[in-house]
Amino acid sequence: MIEYNPETGDMRERKVESKPKVEAKKEEGSMMKELVVVDKLAVIVKESGLEQTKAQVLLDKFTGYFQIASEWEVKAKAITVTDAGQKAEMQMARIGRLELRKKRIEIEKTRKELKEQSLREGKAIDGIANVLKAVIVPIEEYLGKQEKFVEIKAAEIAEQARIDMEEKAEKDRIDKEEEERKEQERIRVENEKLKEEAEIKEKKLQAERKKVENEKKELEEKARIERDKAEIERRTLEDKARKEKLEAERKARVERAKQDKILADQQAKAKKQEEEAETKLREAEEKAHKEKVEAERKRIAEQEKREKKAEKEKEEIAKNAKKQMADYVKKAKEKEAELERKAMQEAKMQQAKLAAEEKELALLRAWKEEQVECPMCHHKFIPERRK
Repeated sequence: MIEYNPETGDMRERKVESKPKVEAKKEEGSMMKELVVVDKLAVIVKESGLEQTKAQVLLDKFTGYFQIASEWEVKAKAITVTDAGQKAEMQMARIGRLELRKKRIEIEKTRKELKEQSLREGKAIDGIANVLKAVIVPIEEYLGKQEKFVEIKAAEIAEQARIDMEEKAEKDRIDKEEEERKEQERIRVENEKLKEEAEIKEKKLQAERKKVENEKKELEEKARIERDKAEIERRTLEDKARKEKLEAERKARVERAKQDKILADQQAKAKKQEEEAETKLREAEEKAHKEKVEAERKRIAEQEKREKKAEKEKEEIAKNAKKQMADYVKKAKEKEAELERKAMQEAKMQQAKLAAEEKELALLRAWKEEQVECPMCHHKFIPERRK
């Protein structure tokens, strides 16, 4: 048994019952380590200034734990877990850890009990306990790692798996962004191509529209020339009719005194017919003028409507170039065909109007030709039987 001498500060072995030599050799190694630790305890006890009795009590209380710690230090180093199948080693590590934990708790309990005696005893106890814990805690932590080898290994594997998943997710994200970038570039190139095609088709459509406008202008010019020609002919006929009328009136005035009674009815009828002819001619002129004004108004309105509609269709094409390009081209062609058809209809209508006017003029000329001249008064009238 180890005893402490507070006067000299030395540790000496108290003689006890002798042991066999073989057992003594086995314990020689652990005794050497125990003596080193005990020397540290002796220094702590000496520096605390405790009396011999209390110092010996501390040594008696804690010396046994040094022996246990030394034994488990040797046993712990013999336990090394490197594989999940080492169940016995892990179980032994658990037993050792629990045993050391139990002793550590006992040391802590003893420390608290002894520290209550006095402040100086508390300092000595704290110092001893810290030395013991400095020896035991590393061993306990080591055995804990050996005991939880499977859990630690699983945690490492899980952490590596998490890192691998994050790296894979990052790679997938980068690949996806690259694919999206390529798709956006493809869409941009396709949109530019569609835009160029739309511009080409728009230019072609404008050229066709211009061609239709030119053709329409030519038709309108022809119609205008025909109208001017008809107007000249009408005025010529009017001048001729007016001159003939003046001449007839002049001759009638010369012979009116003689033939007033005989030709009164015939003159009244002739005058009425002439007035009716003039009224009809005036109405025809007014009607032609109104129709001309109305046709021009309709043409302008139709042109404005077509231009607004064409502008709207152009904006719609620019907005939905990819989706509605085919429909737009089809509608544009149909619209141009409709415009051409309407232009032809207008031209036909103008021709029909000119034909009607010519027919009226022909009727007027026929009426003039059917008039007969009185051999006495030289007044022209339509005989009753030819009406």
